[in-house]
This record gives sequence, structure tokens and C-alpha cells, in this order.
Amino acid sequence: MLRQMTKPPVILETHGGLGRLWAACYAGVGAGVVFEKDEGKAAYLARQRPTWAVYEADCIGALVGGAGAHLEVNVLDLDPWGEPWPAIQAFFASDRPRAARLWVVVNDGLRENIRAGQAWRVESLKGMVQKYGNDLFARYLDVCRELLTEKAAQAGYSLDRFAGYHCGHTEVTTHYLALLVR
Repeated sequence: MLRQMTKPPVILETHGGLGRLWAACYAGVGAGVVFEKDEGKAAYLARQRPTWAVYEADCIGALVGGAGAHLEVNVLDLDPWGEPWPAIQAFFASDRPRAARLWVVVNDGLRENIRAGQAWRVESLKGMVQKYGNDLFARYLDVCRELLTEKAAQAGYSLDRFAGYHCGHTEVTTHYLALLVR
């Protein structure tokens, strides 16, 4: 993905964690934004990437409030260890500069809830449950594509490419990558 970019990457990571993804994929990227709620992890991330904006904050409220809007992000990376949709919604609903091409990469753990028959309890999936029923397990990649298309349209984006797969021992983690264009 980074090799296909025509402009230098500007990354926004919604959940920084211990910075392993950054070390493996983004270490050479000079500009970016990362959010982390844990004070110790946020301090580590600030030392790890001194040229990035590092926020010790919940990404959802911070994004809605405009955090990171000083940069035109062209890679949105979400790794929430669960539901990504509130963070995706916050990014696309917030007032910020918009790149002409935006890559979105997601490590989505929501399929665990879906496998347990709990899709109806997840606020972000209520529309999909009404449309397709509570058993979204087999069609979750299609649901992701549809939801991402809806959320991105709020900011004037349309879906150009989408690919994904399920992984993990019980295939409850979903990875997907999308290219959005304006």
C-alpha cells in the first residue's frame, strides 16, 4: 500500500498500543498522528516517534474534537481490539482536511460478538441487523464494505478498492484494506 502512494504517507493510528505496527510498517514515515488512552504507552509512543503528534486520549472524542486536523491524513489505520466503527465514524464526521486518496486499513475484532449471536447488541451494526438479520458472521466482509462506503460518503469519499479476509484460530478477526477517493 505505502509503495503505491503518489504522495508521502501521513498516517493516523487510532490505537497506538505498544507501537509494534509502527515499528514493522511505518518507522520511516515522518508525519503522523497516534492516539493511545494508556498514559505509559502514550509516553512510549511519543519517544518512539518524535515527529508525530501523539495524543493520550480516547480517539473517538479526540477525533470529533478535531485532534490531528493539522495534517492531511492519507492513511487511516484502525486497530481497536474490537469494534472499529465508532472511530471510523468519528474520523469521517470530523472537520479536517481531506486527501484526494485515502487508504483505510483495519484490524477488526467485532466478529467475535457476531459469532456469539450478539450483533443486535452492537449499536454500529443495528442497521445491518435490520437489513440482513442477526447472523452476520458469514457476510461480515460485505457488511464492512457497506458500512465503510456509508461512513466515507459523509466526507465525500467513494470506495475505489476493497479487500479483506478473516483470520485467527476461529476466524473472529477481520482484516480489510480500502482505497477511498474524492
